[in-house]
Amino acid sequence: MRESDFDGAWAIARQTRAARDPATRDDPSLPYHRRWLWDGRPLHGRDVLVRCYHGLGDTIQFARYLPRLAARTASLTVEAQPRLIPLLATMDGGGTLVPFDPAHPRKAAYDIEITELDEALRIPPPALAAPYLRATPAVLPRGTVGLCHRAGDWDTERSVPAAHLAPLCRIAPCISLVPEPEGLAVLNPQGCPFDIAVTASLIAGCTLVITVDTMIAHLAGALGKPTWLLLKAEPDWRWDPRQRRSPWYPTMRLYAQPRPGAWPPVIERVARDLAAWRGVQTERRAR
Repeated sequence: MRESDFDGAWAIARQTRAARDPATRDDPSLPYHRRWLWDGRPLHGRDVLVRCYHGLGDTIQFARYLPRLAARTASLTVEAQPRLIPLLATMDGGGTLVPFDPAHPRKAAYDIEITELDEALRIPPPALAAPYLRATPAVLPRGTVGLCHRAGDWDTERSVPAAHLAPLCRIAPCISLVPEPEGLAVLNPQGCPFDIAVTASLIAGCTLVITVDTMIAHLAGALGKPTWLLLKAEPDWRWDPRQRRSPWYPTMRLYAQPRPGAWPPVIERVARDLAAWRGVQTERRAR
């Protein structure tokens, strides 16, 4: 997947699925994000349930496939994280959205986890280009940059110390997309509300988003916003640290650490590019 060899990745997935014990499907003894659902059966013409068992970013990343799946099935129900439902509802033809209740998950004869949709449909990400989600832009000063330095607690190595981003705030007007007060010179020192709709609106109002690998990156990419993604030296399967572009989001630019833990060289490169970008924006406005 990292090398965009999607046929090869799907072949590995088929081999993995064939080796599984069917009795372990949707194993209740495992946390949801470690369960498997799809048994490889065709979904065409069936009543299908899509379950969103992974994180918010995973759901946003793979939501692009929902309209294509809905077009092939008799009916499509999507059991999504409640916080994401208003955002997913902006997508045309994405099925019927229902909140996912971990205590009472739905059952269906044909169900699949949302991150399995690329293989089930055999559609590579570049065939479904962003934007595929929508949000009303917040009113922000022209040229505003959205900053997110903090990732989830499940992988703290993705996070950048907030102070590292201080030079960026001296180059362009910035807002924080982190849901707590920051010591950065941003337009919203109290941070961004922990609300997906508000966050999406702020991102839509920005001219550029600079973020670490977290839900914010997927949300900005899905909205079609120019996004600079800061990556640790060995990111997960979604991102190729040797490349500057991503097949998942055509408006995204990748900035990977040269070695584990080395954030200063990344920020220096971003600051140079931001200064150049800011100069181009100023020149365009002067014309």
